[in-house]
Amino acid sequence: MENPVEESSAAPDEVNVGENLRRIREANNLSLRALAERSGLAINTLSLIENGKSSPSVSTLQQLAGALDIPISAFFETTGPRKNIAHIKGRQRPRAIFEHGSLEDLGAGSVIQAVEPFVVTLDPQADSGRQEIVHTGYEFIYCLEGQIQYTIGKEKYLLEPGDSLLFEAHLPHYWQNLGQAEARSILVMVPSDERDHPLERHFAEGSV
Repeated sequence: MENPVEESSAAPDEVNVGENLRRIREANNLSLRALAERSGLAINTLSLIENGKSSPSVSTLQQLAGALDIPISAFFETTGPRKNIAHIKGRQRPRAIFEHGSLEDLGAGSVIQAVEPFVVTLDPQADSGRQEIVHTGYEFIYCLEGQIQYTIGKEKYLLEPGDSLLFEAHLPHYWQNLGQAEARSILVMVPSDERDHPLERHFAEGSV
């Protein structure tokens, strides 16, 4: 009989963004030079990312996603067949690390695209950037640690551990970690249009 404590203590799988970028680029029959021209990024920058020697910001991934005509979430995918049930042990969630925080995918490997659940860890003072976020569907946030402030329209909502927030995502909003310590939350986005990819707007330039 397996020991459930040992199983749950395994380290989380870190998503290899560089490998995913290389796989997607090669699937599109693009050279590094061709992708550099499309994206406006330097060949050396792309090479460092693909070889795991540089951790790209989300704004860089946005440029690449636009150049490749894919959602930014494609860089976070793990290999293997997708299933209609996603059962992920607590310490085995795939994780993507960025300059000012990380995302852990709570629905990794699932064919379900209508719900996008994540654990978000934000460094002190991180924010979503200067531009307000607007997307389809709904958004739910549950604060686990720290202090996260959401501004929706002209109203400000301070989330502390145990606090939650649910709102219609077409309302202009942005967020920031107000504290001097990391903040962690569960973020669930429910876009009403499957072509909408709100994740990339939540973590734009100036944030993680």
